[in-house]
Amino acid sequence: MGRHAQGGGVGGGVADAAHEGAERSYAWGPLSTFGLAVAASSCLVDQAVKFWLLDAFDLAGRAHVAVTPFLALVVTWNTGISYGLFPQDGALGQWALLTFKAAAVVLLWAWLARASSRLTAAALGLIIGGAFGNAIDRLHWPGVLDFVLFHIETATWYFRWYVFNIADIAIVAGVVGLLYDSFCSGAPQKRPDRG
Repeated sequence: MGRHAQGGGVGGGVADAAHEGAERSYAWGPLSTFGLAVAASSCLVDQAVKFWLLDAFDLAGRAHVAVTPFLALVVTWNTGISYGLFPQDGALGQWALLTFKAAAVVLLWAWLARASSRLTAAALGLIIGGAFGNAIDRLHWPGVLDFVLFHIETATWYFRWYVFNIADIAIVAGVVGLLYDSFCSGAPQKRPDRG
């Protein structure tokens, strides 16, 4: 029997690759465990820092703690999404944001299940973990606890960035990782020759 009759050769390789891609699951993939570990770690760190700042450090009682001349710790309850965007005061709005985040996490999880690089899996894990960290806040506090304030003051000028938290940092780091992976890692795949 020749190579083609046994499924070898160029045509068989392309068919095998297409078949392998079709069998990949949207629920669990080869890097899902790694991505889940990154997500769990970032969520755990976020929650541990928040509880420590509120309970052990008593940040709410201290109001404003200068860490450096341009960085301070404050307590802000964010009823919107990351960096205070789209604030929602009513229960319907809060549940709508939670539903939106849950849908986003499901889509990110499907992407993670099909991820082919550790960088993509780590980046998606950071985004998922950050989203979960902020969602947990909404379940037991009046909003998401934001506490890092970046600011610059001079005699004539004042700049104040959004107040954010560890989960927001994880989300932004994940987005940066995805952008880096998309634009900078490796040359684009060449399309197989047909012939």
